[in-house]
Amino acid sequence: MPGLQPDLVEVTATRETGRRLIASNRRARHDYTILRTYEAGIVLIGNEVKSLRAGHASLAGAFVQEDDGELMLHGLHIADHGYGRRGTRSQPRRTRKLLLHRSEIDKITGRLGDTGVALVPLSLYFQDGWAKVEIALARGRRSFDKRQAIAERDADREIARELSGRLRRRRRRPRGPK
Repeated sequence: MPGLQPDLVEVTATRETGRRLIASNRRARHDYTILRTYEAGIVLIGNEVKSLRAGHASLAGAFVQEDDGELMLHGLHIADHGYGRRGTRSQPRRTRKLLLHRSEIDKITGRLGDTGVALVPLSLYFQDGWAKVEIALARGRRSFDKRQAIAERDADREIARELSGRLRRRRRRPRGPK
């Protein structure tokens, strides 16, 4: 009938929200003292996104270098997705470009000139549906620094254990005659 509008159907795409961890580089937090962290996008091709959603990635041995004013991630392993098109297979450990604002890249490259400062990837995750890499300016720890950090962590754990034990004992105490 003219003049009547059909019912409009609203279609919304389901998109991930929040942060979902894919891979983390725990070794980097052990070997380096973290000075400052940054969140960077990553350029992916082909079925790499599907592989990441399946959790097939490893940051072991990955590092970041500056190349012609851009930051490049080397050594990130993203396994091939088994059901992708055969012609779009990529190299699992290829160099991938990181996406940051020019001002952030300039700040990072300025700090990389300092002695002992490196740029290391800490984690790979999805943030609201976009693949992101958390990178950090870090200074390498020497072996005694590592031992000291382990001792501090153990001391903190022991203190927390004592406090939780005291709280449990306090709760178990009878409150009075019944």
